[in-house]
Order: sequence, then structure tokens, then C-alpha cells
Amino acid sequence: MAKTCAYLFLLSLTFTFFIFSSASSEEEILLTFKSSFEDSNNYLSTWSNNSAIHYCNWTGITCSPTPSLSVTTVNLQSLNLTGEISSSICQLHNLTDLNLSDNHFNQPIPLHLSQCTTLETLNLSNNHIWGTIPDQISLSGSLKKLDFSRNRIEGKIPESIGSLQNLQVINLGSNFLSGSVPSVFGNFTELVVLDLSQNLNLMSEVPREIGKLEKLEKLFLQSSGFHGAIPDSFVGLQSLTILDLSQNNLTGEVPQMLGSSLKNLVSFDVSQNKLLGPFPSGICNGKGLINLSLHTNFFAGSIPNSISQCLNLERFQVQNNGFSGDFPNDLWSLPKIKLIRAENNIFSGVIPDSVSMAAQLEQVQLDNNSLTSRIPQGLGLVKSLYRFSASLNSLYGELPPNFCDSPVMSIINLSHNSLSGRIPELKKCRKLVSLSLSDNSFTGEIPPSLSDLPVLTYLDLSENNLTGPIPLGLQNLKLALFNVSFNKLSGRVPYSLISGLPASFLEGNSGLCGQGLPKACSDDQPRHHTLGLTTLTCALISVAFGLGTLIVAAGFFVYHRSSKQNSQMGSWRSVFFYPLRVTESDLVMGMDEKSAVGIGGAFGRVYVLGLPSGELVAVKKLVNYGSQSSKSLKAEIKTLAKIRHKNVIKILGFCHSDDSIFLIYEFLQKGSLGDLLHKPGFQLLWGVRLRIAIGVAQGLAYLHKDYVPHLLHRNIKSNNILLDADFEPKLTDFALDRIVGEAAFQSTIASESALSCYIAPECGYSKKATEQMEVYSFGVVLLELVTGRPAEQAESAESLDIVKWVRRKVNITNGAYQVLDPNISDSSQQDMLGVLDIALQCTSVMPEKRPSMFEVVRALQSLDSRSPLPSTEFSTSEGHSVSV
Repeated sequence: MAKTCAYLFLLSLTFTFFIFSSASSEEEILLTFKSSFEDSNNYLSTWSNNSAIHYCNWTGITCSPTPSLSVTTVNLQSLNLTGEISSSICQLHNLTDLNLSDNHFNQPIPLHLSQCTTLETLNLSNNHIWGTIPDQISLSGSLKKLDFSRNRIEGKIPESIGSLQNLQVINLGSNFLSGSVPSVFGNFTELVVLDLSQNLNLMSEVPREIGKLEKLEKLFLQSSGFHGAIPDSFVGLQSLTILDLSQNNLTGEVPQMLGSSLKNLVSFDVSQNKLLGPFPSGICNGKGLINLSLHTNFFAGSIPNSISQCLNLERFQVQNNGFSGDFPNDLWSLPKIKLIRAENNIFSGVIPDSVSMAAQLEQVQLDNNSLTSRIPQGLGLVKSLYRFSASLNSLYGELPPNFCDSPVMSIINLSHNSLSGRIPELKKCRKLVSLSLSDNSFTGEIPPSLSDLPVLTYLDLSENNLTGPIPLGLQNLKLALFNVSFNKLSGRVPYSLISGLPASFLEGNSGLCGQGLPKACSDDQPRHHTLGLTTLTCALISVAFGLGTLIVAAGFFVYHRSSKQNSQMGSWRSVFFYPLRVTESDLVMGMDEKSAVGIGGAFGRVYVLGLPSGELVAVKKLVNYGSQSSKSLKAEIKTLAKIRHKNVIKILGFCHSDDSIFLIYEFLQKGSLGDLLHKPGFQLLWGVRLRIAIGVAQGLAYLHKDYVPHLLHRNIKSNNILLDADFEPKLTDFALDRIVGEAAFQSTIASESALSCYIAPECGYSKKATEQMEVYSFGVVLLELVTGRPAEQAESAESLDIVKWVRRKVNITNGAYQVLDPNISDSSQQDMLGVLDIALQCTSVMPEKRPSMFEVVRALQSLDSRSPLPSTEFSTSEGHSVSV
């Protein structure tokens, strides 16, 4: 019995030693792997010998509990890692998933990863991986997912890749691959996703062997150099749901049996090729099609009647072809249709009233066809419609009163038709951005209700028969385009509608008058008697005001002195997050007119104080804050003080009494970006401006997504961006709503500037703060950096806020170049135009069109590294190439 117990004890001791030895070994492997790269943001701080956290709980590590505790997944995505990818990771004998995507590894494809014999997923996408795919590629035979996309890989795809026959996903998109695609792709019988898109140097026919891949569900070959015909073998891809062959040089006809074979098809896109012939009539026999895209080809003929069988059809795109005949009426009543694009064809026919049955319809573009129709009453019943464009047709009759009743309607273009009657009042489409009714036969006055549309930016009513005055309320809108030329309008034109716009936008209206126009208004003549009386009145008022000011100032001085003394005697509570040798009395006594450096916005003044240690700190005295308990106030400020990011200013501590809060920040030598950017005689180089933009974007992205709890800044402007001695930007005055309370915050912001151009236009109808609103404000800061122009200038007859000024300029020939800061060297113009494009996207009047701050960071960084920035420009139907 004793021997048995001893044996069992030794066995358990051996097993325990094995487990400990294995754990120790895997921990050391991970630490060795970490030592090969740099973790500049310290995201892997838990990876340490001294960590109290078990390595299976380290950042990015997943272990399997059975048969023994071992690492199976290493996921270090988006951690800003640099350096080398070490082969030591392959010593983890149970590793199945390795994800190093969205980092900055700069090296050739690591061939030594072939030693990871258990690997099933390898993702190195969106790094700086360069060079060719090696001929000796022989990764794990168990590999199922391989993603090398969005790198700088070049050269031919080696035939040896065909040895990876268990692959289910291959993504080599967005690289610089060249040559022909080898036929070995037919070997991947388990393949579900194949992506070779965005390889412009590929000069290859589409391999026929791809048609053998019966399990293939998604095929992305767009924007590459594929030529020749679509293989007939594609009829064998019966599991295919997405087929994208767009933007290539494909020729010939679409295989006739393709539509009837691909019964599971969800998205079909062969746009921007050189395909010919009629489209196969069986495309919808499977009734599973959701996306039909045929734009920019050389198709001829008509659309088959079988389109009405596509009860699941959501997207119908046949633009830029030669289609003729009646536009299919049944399309308008499909229950799930969302997008109809058929511009630049020769379609005839009408828009039926049955369009009201398309309850999910969002976008219609029928420009440049031969439609002869009235605008149906049913169109106004579609409450999901946000774009309707049917210019250059033969539409006639009056507009129905409800034609703009969709609450999400953003763009209407009915120009160059034969519409008549009065323009209805527009009251329900509060999100309307662009309205073009030019070159019709409209009569009557311009509807005053246009002035009530808060985000209206483009208004073209030219070449009609409109009469009466221009509504004065239009001057309150940020109109980047306002064209009423060649009507019969009369009366005074508000100067703010004239400033910055081409004179041609008002010509052809002999009754219009105003400053800068050929005809001056009669009441613009000077009146000497009235002027003298006014001058005398103003003088008397000035004297009275001066005396009153002296009395008030004296009273304020006495009150302030008394208040200051009382504050010193009051009950103060302080919390310091850093060792600050300062007392509440030091703060109160130190904050005087000599130490004040700015008003700090409407929330309170900012003071710079010297501590006994010689260190300088900035102290912000908050006013107009709500009543919070000491406990909740401390919790909120502590939440903000925990933020650790190089582009967010540190909160060192705070003091508060019953009526004051003093926030103590680190002091930055260079002051605010707003002051420095417009300082006379001082010039910020473009490289410094771009790094400032990147830093601010990184700080905002951190607040929005990376910091927990997620925060909104709520008051982004150039004066709330401070710069240290090296011009590194830091956000200040962030999340003050959490300290002063939402009600006090809202009232303070409103009193500061209700019409600030930093404020997104949707604030006019939405009171909930969003990330998109912050993106808009950041876009305004970008415009300041690009133009060198203050966002908000002193009120004058010629002042325009920067958003309106830029948008008006870019609407004219070479206008984009005219907005660039002339003090910057011409060698930086391309980068400046890239940032201008990003700024226009950020300041889009439609929130859904704005990028996220994470996307902005990526775009700006790509400019900084001289990488090409993909264009996301939005071209309006009026021909203006700006981000709406």
C-alpha cells in the first residue's frame, strides 16, 4: 500500500513538473517573440516575467484547456507594432491562428513561418510586407486561411502556391502583383473566398480552372488587369454568391447560361469593362439575385422581362451603357429594391405611380435618358428615398406637392427637363443637401421654406421663369452653390449671397440690385441728415455706456476681491493624480490677471502658475457647472485623468469648493494651434502641420474607440489643441460635459457661439452628440491647416466661415489649388490636396458620408509615408467634384 502511494505521488509530481515545464517554455517563447519587435504604445505591457497575470491571459493570447494548457491563438492585430516577425513563434506546437494584421512590420514574407506546422490561419494583411511570394512557399499543409492583402507584394504568383490544397480563403488583394494568374488555382477544391482584386499590374486572362471550384462563394477580381472573355466554365460556380469582375478589360459577351446556373447569386458586378451583346435573359431565374451591376460597358438592347421575377432584387445597376426600349415598369414595384441606377442610356417610358410599392427604395438615378413622364404622386410616399436624380430627360407637368416628403431626402436633380408650374413648399425634407431644378419652365416665387432647410448646400434654380425677390432667409444657409441666373427675379440680393460666388450665378435678372451688382438698390444712397442724427445718438449712448461700465467695473472689483477672500476661507477639497507641491491657497492666490493666459472659452479662464518646484502648470477655472456631489465629481474627473495618450493632455489634479472647480493640466510651451497658426510673422511648415493633423486624429480615435469608457471631446477646435516644445499636439478641454453636467454644458456651448462653423449642421435638428459631429469639427481644423485661414473671422461684410469659403472655391475651375495656403511650397501641393480631400469628406453635410476617426488616421498616415491615398471623392450630379 505504501509503495502504491509513493508511486502515485511520484507520478503526480512528474506530471506537475511537466505542466510547469511546458508553461514555462511557452511563456519564454512568447517573450522571445515579443523581443523581436517594438511595442511603442506598450499594448503588450502584460507580457512580462514579472507579470502577475498568467500568460494565457496576456493581451492577444488564447489557450486551449485540453489536452493540456497550451497557446493556440496569437492575435496582435492593430497594435502599432514594428520590427521583425521572429520564427520563434513556431515553437508553439499547438498554434493554429496567427494574426499580425494592421501593424507596421516592414520585411519580406517571412519564409520561416513554414515551420509553424500546425497553423490553420495566417493573417499578415495591411502591413508593409514587400518583395515577392517565394517559389519555396510551403506553409503548413493544414493551412485554411491565408491573407497577405493590403501590402506591397510584387511579382508573379508562383505555381507552388497550388500545394496549399486545403485553403478555404486566399486574399492577395491590394498589392502590386503582376504577370498571369497560374492555372493551379483550380487545385483549391475547398476554396470559399478568392480575392485577387486591386492588383493593377496583373495582365492575365481569368483562369478557366476557377470554374471547377464548386464550393467557391465569393470571387473578387475587380480593379486588376484581367482581359479576355468571362470563361464559360463559370457556370459551374453554383455556390457563388458574390461575383465582382468590375473595372477590368474584359471583352466579349456574358455567357448565356451564367444567370440560370448561378442560382445563389447575391451580387453580380461586371461594370467598367468592354463587354458586348445582350444581357442573358435567365439572370433572375434563380430568384436569389440581390445586386445586378452592369455599368460602364458596351451593352446594347433592352432589359429582359425576367427582371420582374427577381423578388429579392435590391440593387439594379445598368448605367453607362446603350440600353434602349421602355424602362421595365415591374422594377418599380419590387418589394426589396433599394438602388436603381440607369443613367446614360437611351431608355424611354414612364415612372409609374406604383413606385409607392417600393417601400425600401433609397436611391434612383435615371439621368440622360429619354423618359417622357410626369413625376408620380407615389414617389413622395416612399419614406426611405434619399436621392432622386432624373436630369436630361423629357419629364413634364407640375411637381406634386409631396415630391420632397421623404424625411431622409438629400439630393434631388430634375434639371434639363420640361417641368412647369410653381415649385412646391419644401417643409418635410429637412435633410435636403442639394436641389437642382435648372433649365425647366417653373414660374412663381422661390419658396421661402427653402430657408428652413438646415443643411441645404447646393441650390440651382437657374434658367426658369421665377419671379419676385430672393428670400432673405437663404443668407443664413451655408450655400456652396447658389445659382438663380436667367429668371425674372427682382429686389435686393443679400450681400452674403453675393460674396464668393461667380457673378454669372445672378445674371439674367434685370430687376436684381445690391452691392457689387451692376444695379445699385435705391435705398443704398446716403442720407446726410439721418447720418448726423445717428452719429449724435451714438455719441450720447457711448458716453452713457462708458459711465455705466465704470460703475459696474468698480462694483465687480469690490465683489471679486471680497469673493476671493471668502474663497480662501471656504471649504476646499483637492485630489492630485501626480505629486504636486501646491496648496489650495497657492492656487487661489496665484490666479490673477498677471497669470491669466486666455479666457478658455465660455467655460472659464486659464491661468499659468509656477509651482515651488519651478514647474509650470495650467489651471482652468470652470464656471457655469451643474451641481454634482463631491463623490460623483471626483469619479468623473478621475475617469478623465486615467487617459494616457501622447495626444491628449494630462490632468494632474483638481480642487473644488461649493462654487468653483480648478482643473490642473500639464503646461505646454507653444500654446494653442489656433493662435500659432495665425500668428503674424510665424510660419508652420507643411510637414509639421501634417504631423499635427495626424496627432490630433490619433487622439480623437483613441477617445472614440480605444479608451474605456468611450468618450466624445464635445468641443473640438484649433484653440483646444495645444502644442508642446516639439509641436506634438495634445487635445485639451475634452469631455467637460462629464464634469459640468449635460444641461450646463449645452447652455454654455450655445452661449459661446450658436453659429460656430466647428459645429456640424445636423446639430440643428439632432441634440444627441455623435462621433460624426466630432469628425466634422476635426475636418474644420484640417481646413485651417490646409488654407492657413482662420475658421471664424471677425464679423464683417466680406467674412465667410472656412467651410463655406472652401466649398465655394472648389466649385470653380482649379478652385482646389486656390484654397491652399500660398505660404507653403508648391512641392507640398499634392499632399495638401490629399488632406483637403479628407477635410471635405469630414465636413460632409451628410453624417453617414463622413469617415470614422480611425479611417482618417489611416488616410493621413498614408500621406505622411507618401503612400497613395485611395480616392473617396463624392461627385454630385451637378458636376461638382466635392465631398457632399
